[in-house]
This record gives sequence, C-alpha cells and structure tokens, in this order.
Amino acid sequence: MDERIQKSETRLCKLISPKTLNDHDTLFGGTAIQWMDEVAYITATRFSRKKMVTVSVDEVNFLVPIYSGTIVEIIGKVSLIKNVKIKVHVEVYVEEMHADNKQKAINALFTFAAIDNNNKPIQIT
Repeated sequence: MDERIQKSETRLCKLISPKTLNDHDTLFGGTAIQWMDEVAYITATRFSRKKMVTVSVDEVNFLVPIYSGTIVEIIGKVSLIKNVKIKVHVEVYVEEMHADNKQKAINALFTFAAIDNNNKPIQIT
C-alpha cells in the first residue's frame, strides 16, 4: 500500500503571471484551488485507477501571499483510503525565481469518491 501511495504522488509547477492575479496583485484563491483540485484528482485517479469525483474540499489554509514572478509547486499525496473515498492532502509551495527560498503557501484536504459508469459509488480497493 505504501508503494502505491508513493507512486500516486503528483506534482505540478506553475509560473505566476499577471493574468492569474487579483486586485491585490496576489494569486486568485480560486485559481489556486482549481490547480489544487486538478492535482488532487490526478493523485486519487493514479492511486485508484477508477473514475473519481470531488466530494469535498476541507481545511483550506492560505498561509502566505503568492506574487507574480514566482513559481508554485503543487503536491498531492494520498492521506487516507476508506471504502469508496480517498483523502488527498495538497500543499502549495512558493519560491522566488532568482533566489533559493521556498515556503509553504497553501494547504488543503480534498475528498474524492470512486464511481462506476452509472455514477454510483464503488469500492476502491
């Protein structure tokens, strides 16, 4: 199981540009959550190899602002498997383009359910 969890870990890097900023010149929270949901979905699917749907997003914590000209790395890891549901912990790290520093900017917990072709819940394992 540990190997399967490790193999399902998903990472995505994005360059933050002006088109992704709000009127405070920081990354839109909704854009960040969209990217996080995509990474979480891929993580859950890689683990289960089944059709997955987002059930909930919990404990979203915006820790530091994310500015234009930085890089974000979004990392999804399976944290719990239970019957038809998977919980995926997602962390977003921000780093300067031309300096060697990196810090956690956002984290959240996503829950997904496995479904069949009729959109009915099915066992994951």
